Amino acid sequence: MNRLSELTDDQLLPLLKGGDERALRLIYYKYWKVLYNECCRRLNDPQQSEELVQDILADLWESRADREIINLEAYLNTAVKYAVYRQYRKKKIMPFFEEPLEHLLYENNGADSALFLKELNLFVAQWLAAQPEKRREIFIRRYMEEESTEKISQEMGVPQKTVQNILRNTEVALKTDINKFLALLPLLIHSLK
Repeated sequence: MNRLSELTDDQLLPLLKGGDERALRLIYYKYWKVLYNECCRRLNDPQQSEELVQDILADLWESRADREIINLEAYLNTAVKYAVYRQYRKKKIMPFFEEPLEHLLYENNGADSALFLKELNLFVAQWLAAQPEKRREIFIRRYMEEESTEKISQEMGVPQKTVQNILRNTEVALKTDINKFLALLPLLIHSLK
C-alpha cells in the first residue's frame, strides 16, 4: 500500500476506472477532509456535510466507468459545489454571490450543460485567483463565507465604506468578465468536441 499511496491523481484515475478499490480508498483519504471542510464551510452543518461527501465519493465509485475525469481534484471540488447548490435549492436559500450562477445550473438542460458549468466554474475560480489579494479576501469573506461588511472591516482594519466599495467594484468586474466569457463559451465548447 505504501507504493500505491505515492501515486498521483493521474495514476490513480485509471486504477479507479478499472475497479481497484484501493485507488478509491486512497482518493478518500486524500480528499475527504478537504471536501468535508468545504461543504461544512458553506452549509454550516457537519452531519449534512459528511453525508454529501460520502455521496460524492460513492457516486465517484459507482459511475467510475462512465466518467471521463481529467483532473480529479477539480472534479471533486465541482461535485461539492453542485451538491451544496442542490442543498441551497432544497432549503430555498442562496447566498448572494451564488444566486446568479445557480439559475444556469438548473435552466440549461442541453447536451453541453455539464461542460458549460464546468467551464464556468473554472472561469470563476481562475478569475478570483487572479484578483489582488485584498479584493479576493474581501470577496471570499463576504460572498462565500457570508461575513458582514462590518465584521470584515473590523478584522481587516479598513473602513466599512472601503470594503463596500471594493465589493461593488469586484461585482461589476466579475459580471463584465462573465458576460465576455459567456459570449465566447459556445466557441470554446464547440472546439472541444
